[in-house]
Amino acid sequence: MITVYSWPTPNGHKVHVMLEECGLRLGRDWQVVPVNIGAGDQFKPEFLAISPNNKIPALVDTDGPDGKPIALFESGAILLYLASKMAKFLPKSDRLKFQVLQWLMFQMGSVGPMLGQTHHFRNYAPEKIDYAINRYTNETKRLYGVMDKQLVTRKFIACNQYTIADIAIFPWLRSWENQGITWADYPNLKIWFDLISARPAVQRGVAVLAELRKPIRDDKEREILFGSTQYQRR
Repeated sequence: MITVYSWPTPNGHKVHVMLEECGLRLGRDWQVVPVNIGAGDQFKPEFLAISPNNKIPALVDTDGPDGKPIALFESGAILLYLASKMAKFLPKSDRLKFQVLQWLMFQMGSVGPMLGQTHHFRNYAPEKIDYAINRYTNETKRLYGVMDKQLVTRKFIACNQYTIADIAIFPWLRSWENQGITWADYPNLKIWFDLISARPAVQRGVAVLAELRKPIRDDKEREILFGSTQYQRR
């Protein structure tokens, strides 16, 4: 059995979608344990034992590569593990495989961090800082432009087949309105976005734990998410 410790964020949904795309079904082949990051569940010792960076998602597979349990953190590593385990969504040829890996790294190193900062300064920061809002919104628009150009000559992000690169990027674009994006500026990316959105496994994946996601309710939750609590050594 695969157990995913997660929350309904873009990084969490990447793994939920991947499992469903691999033909695994929640409740039958895998289970999810909610890690309420607003309540501080990510700092509990039992979670830190499998995710020392106190970030979701994390995964435990009782049937690891050598038949023994394996625990993994970092969503990109989890996608690669599942792609290897299930032999899906990562091409076998070296040329295509490395094309996919570079776009996976693009998501991990650029799309996630930059769009995350855009979300923070546009929506969550306690004070509006024009410099930060403009800096990260403009970088978000630049990244959207990179992806839009990439999709001029191909159906999917890395190549002409659906891969973990698409699975990694898609959840981060679901909040495009909060990122200051106008889809008319990125017509190729919008076609791709609608294509991915329509996949049944994607729809099942982004529905996982979705009912638990609530707006930030009070100062305590805000402090856990953005204050000094997250910087303590554990």
